[in-house]
Amino acid sequence: MSADEPKHLDKLCIDTIRMLAVDMVETAKSGHPGLPLGAATMAYVLWTKFLRYNPANPQWPNRDRFVLSAGHGSALLYALLHLTGYDLPLEELKRFRQLGSKTPGHPEYGLTPGVEATTGPLGQGFAMGCGMAVAERYLAEMFNQPDLDLVDHYTYAIVSDGDLMEGVCAEAASLAGTMGLGKVIYLYDDNGISIEGPTSLSFTEDVSRRFQAYGWQVIRVADGNNIASIETAIQNAQAEKDKPSLIMVHTHIGFGSPKQDSASAHGEPLGAEAVKETKAFYNWPKDKTFIVPGEARDHFQTVKAAGAEYEKEWRTLFSEYLMSYPDKAAQFEEQMAGRLPNNWAASLPVFKPEDGSMATRVASGKVINALAEVLPHMLGGSADLAPSNKTHLSGYADFGSGQPKARNIHFGVREHAMGAMVNGMALHGGVIPYGGTFLVFSDYMRPAVRLSALMKTHSTFVYTHDSIGVGEDGPTHQPIEHVASLRAIPELVILRPADANETAAAWKVALETPGPKALMLTRQNLPILDASALDITGGVARGAYVAADSDGAPAAVIIATGSEVSLAMEARKALAEEGIAVRVVSMPSWELFEAQPQEYRDQVLPPSVTARVAVEAGSRMGWERWVGSGGATVSLDEFGASAPGSQVFKHFGFTVENVTARVKALL
Repeated sequence: MSADEPKHLDKLCIDTIRMLAVDMVETAKSGHPGLPLGAATMAYVLWTKFLRYNPANPQWPNRDRFVLSAGHGSALLYALLHLTGYDLPLEELKRFRQLGSKTPGHPEYGLTPGVEATTGPLGQGFAMGCGMAVAERYLAEMFNQPDLDLVDHYTYAIVSDGDLMEGVCAEAASLAGTMGLGKVIYLYDDNGISIEGPTSLSFTEDVSRRFQAYGWQVIRVADGNNIASIETAIQNAQAEKDKPSLIMVHTHIGFGSPKQDSASAHGEPLGAEAVKETKAFYNWPKDKTFIVPGEARDHFQTVKAAGAEYEKEWRTLFSEYLMSYPDKAAQFEEQMAGRLPNNWAASLPVFKPEDGSMATRVASGKVINALAEVLPHMLGGSADLAPSNKTHLSGYADFGSGQPKARNIHFGVREHAMGAMVNGMALHGGVIPYGGTFLVFSDYMRPAVRLSALMKTHSTFVYTHDSIGVGEDGPTHQPIEHVASLRAIPELVILRPADANETAAAWKVALETPGPKALMLTRQNLPILDASALDITGGVARGAYVAADSDGAPAAVIIATGSEVSLAMEARKALAEEGIAVRVVSMPSWELFEAQPQEYRDQVLPPSVTARVAVEAGSRMGWERWVGSGGATVSLDEFGASAPGSQVFKHFGFTVENVTARVKALL
């Protein structure tokens, strides 16, 4: 073999990636050809010389994670997945961006084999990758033994100028540097172009010094087509154990096309003539599409074989681990499979009415601390509000402290990064992550919550101070539209428990059912429902249940959530004294109730009872589906006020008198 042949083969493979991406975009008549043309070399080096993965088993636990944070460059990722042997046939590349294909416009987790995270909204992949690295470190500290590193892998990403402009990226980068996440290695496609033109229009900071200030190692590669320089940069990044690394790779967007270094190369097809010129630049057949030369195909097959060997080596290590540490090995497999230990729910506390009133945020804190004893992989924290959110795990150290049992994550005042990193932890697997803040600040993390729903990640978001009951902090901190807004997100399950026992049941639902959950919890104390008289656990799991009933057929139904259930109970009692039979339905979760059989829903909300009043200290939006056209709501469609919580509730009509008046008006 001559000295030129390796260079020839590398170039052929890189150009194959480029041309597949160009053909995908041109065939679809939409997409982003610029990034794949410019970033193909760095992607090739990473995927063929460093990244440890097995296309035949995309989920083997110790694989390196790769996130394309610049998700608009999805054609690059699909070309790599196809060439390296994932279950992504060439026919799927030809169906790029078409209905029902496995090659959507932006990468989607769970749809395309090998895609580790749904990306596209810029900055999200950057932050999710940091969350994956948190999970990797925690599991390594939990399971690794001398000479048996069961968990030992990197998290890589390709990030763009647009990613680095986003606030969520700044939040996550700051926290990753503080945590010293040395297994994070990001390649920055530094091409200086965005949709509107040169990034200098809006992005003139010194990125290198900025990331150094965050506590990152920064490495520069002057030529994005220099394979040796990129290899050396990644090697240097791997050598740095205590800092995340940003490799700034200077590239040319749309490299080799007539639109190189222009904004028009970013987000639109090159066009037929420009494609011909581009293929001529690469000495590629002009009149054929989706070509994979035999030499390139054979080389990528060796990469696939190397991936199988990576996993084989790890399986051998796992066998040794199993012999020496059988209990830990079984626990590792259980956690990575997402299974909960036997009888874990027996640790859930049961609260008694005679214990007095209790805020549901306080109950939540008691629940997670009880669960921490039986779920050692449960970890999380708050956006600098743990004393208020009650998310702190007592007796456990702070993550990043180097101490054992470091399970409390201090996200800082970074709600958006917290949400994305919780998603990344969930995507990595092996841990049960949660993050908490005030409900009103869910706005700051909504894009991450939306992505959790889109990906169906097992993320739990703890939102306390869930209504005007916040009181003195006033309207800036009193959520009004937030519950309704979050209910509008498909696949997200909202749980607004009425008391301490419903809170325990809500956590049970959150942990044993797939998909993201949002718990809405009170600041103020609430009466405790009698768990011995009600099937609270079953009722919460079904989304709604009869919390109190009349002796005979009810004349009206009061439906309430959260703190307003106790108000509904008081109103029922007052109406009973007037001879009016009323049923109270606690409805902690619309989504779970909607999923129940019609027969159960009719049992809880009899169709014959049309006099229905919904009581919730928030927007009335959507309640018509439960109260019907003849029903009414006691709700809030204006901002709150600063005063003690009880006074604010009274001021806005959340009183026994007002609720009973609404019921009687319907009758």
